[in-house]
Amino acid sequence: MSVLEMKVPSPGESITEVEIATWLVEDGDYVEKDQPIAEVDSDKATLELPAEESGIITLQAEEGDAVAVGAVVCLIDTSAAKPEGSEASAPKEEAPKEEKKPEVAAPKAATYATGTASPAAKKVLAEKGIASSAVKGTGKDGRITKEDAVKAVPSMGTQPANGSRGTERKKMSMLRRKVAQRLVAVKSETAMLTTFNEVNMQPIFDLRNEFKVAFKEKHGVGLGFMSFFTLAVVRALKLFPDVNSMIDGDFQIKHDFQDISIAVSGPKGLMVPVIRNAENLSFRGVESEVKRLALRARDGQITIDEMTGGTFTITNGGVFGSMLSTPIINPPQSGILGMHNIVNRPMAVNGGIVIQPIMYVALSYDHRIVDGRESVGFLVAVKEALENPIELLMDGNPARALEM
Repeated sequence: MSVLEMKVPSPGESITEVEIATWLVEDGDYVEKDQPIAEVDSDKATLELPAEESGIITLQAEEGDAVAVGAVVCLIDTSAAKPEGSEASAPKEEAPKEEKKPEVAAPKAATYATGTASPAAKKVLAEKGIASSAVKGTGKDGRITKEDAVKAVPSMGTQPANGSRGTERKKMSMLRRKVAQRLVAVKSETAMLTTFNEVNMQPIFDLRNEFKVAFKEKHGVGLGFMSFFTLAVVRALKLFPDVNSMIDGDFQIKHDFQDISIAVSGPKGLMVPVIRNAENLSFRGVESEVKRLALRARDGQITIDEMTGGTFTITNGGVFGSMLSTPIINPPQSGILGMHNIVNRPMAVNGGIVIQPIMYVALSYDHRIVDGRESVGFLVAVKEALENPIELLMDGNPARALEM
């Protein structure tokens, strides 16, 4: 009998622990080499765990377990022969069991410990805003344990006669928990401010109407808004390099390249893949890379490396209908640009009122390293490039810039 111990591989340098999100096989199943047997969550992505060899599998961890990188999660009996295809035996009919009446335990007499929360439980209840008197303790003599406090749910009021009050308690994935920790850290560890502006999108609309069909036929990708915004951001980062820098202790790190992170909504939550060296890409190159990364994120195939780094982030809440928001910085970066929905609004143009497609844009920045002049100037530079893309992004020749 030859048994292979399958250990958790390292998804990345900084990751020391993963969580078993879903077992794709059952204990005792025969698995083929390279067959996906589990989905594991790290604090950055969800990855598939393939079988290293063929054989009968024995699971060593449960769904939801946090396991260290290098720990054994299953055993594979490689000497086992592959079972021939046969119908599973029908489940045996069990004789009906006699119902036993539950024994009612006599109520225990209350003591000084009844309803008293342990120090750890008291801290948890205080964070939830729940009084100790509202929680039934399961500890010795009725003491409220930390587990009781963790499971305690704040009162949602009296249930009406015709209303449903069902609830579901579901553990957040490791990725979601890490995102939550990072967002709280940003609010407490950075001096985040947001500045706003508006962009007249008509020039981009005109360009897309003129070239989008030919662009799609030639390059196989659509001419969307993201390439215009990415290249406008690259130009603005070159003009205001402080926005493209980050803090490391007492030092400021400036980058001579522009790696643009694109926030996308994936099946497991928010993911932020990175367009490397966006300053070297054309409109076609940006659109192709955005499509590739978005599809990989949607299908759960994105890798840790594809989400590592980034010097600036773009997020598009407009696809969900957001009119205006204050995007939160993606640490350790110092800035993030928020795109929003496009709405026809009245604008003063050459002394007259004209209806134009307008987008509100927002720049959130770390005021510790980016001053008001740089932040406002950066957003104005983005606005200028988007409102005059032929001159500032296409060098006066749209056909050549779009590689038509």
